[in-house]
Amino acid sequence: MAKEALEIIKAEHRSIAAVLEAAKYLITEIRAGRLKPDFRLFWALLAYIEQFPEGLHHPKEDDYLFARLRERTHEADALLANLETQHQGGPGRVRALQSALGHYEADPDGAFEEFELAVETFAQFNWHHMAIEENELMPLAERHLLDADWQEITQAFRDNNDPMFGADRGEHFRTLFRKIVNMAPPPLGLGG
Repeated sequence: MAKEALEIIKAEHRSIAAVLEAAKYLITEIRAGRLKPDFRLFWALLAYIEQFPEGLHHPKEDDYLFARLRERTHEADALLANLETQHQGGPGRVRALQSALGHYEADPDGAFEEFELAVETFAQFNWHHMAIEENELMPLAERHLLDADWQEITQAFRDNNDPMFGADRGEHFRTLFRKIVNMAPPPLGLGG
């Protein structure tokens, strides 16, 4: 059970990382003059970030993985407190990213650097956060959680229905992901 739960969480991390990489790729191509800004695509990427990792993934980590680990050991208390604080700051980081995108859309020439910096800052923060979860928290969870804990965690994360993996995908996320793929230019997607 532990293996399945951790694989789902890691797959969700890869999904989040792919969206962040897509945003960074688009910015690199815009800076190089090979692409024009596609604000609908940027807003779709931000909608995914707001709705999936911030709205579903992080709360389930808090409510299931973190809560069960806190029940089983105090070894992870400081780490859990740090990760939960980072999760609590997530909506504010998303709003800052949305604000930077709004400024960029209103002033494509004057606000590009602000948006570029906001995306880079957001991406670096999230990659660091996910690395801590995978490299520090997950080994502690594997050592301390019981089979019953893993069953509950696995079921909670199976229900996430992220569009980038899993057999039972939620229609809302499938539609949003399809929209992103259809708008994104190659090599990220099918758009032109």
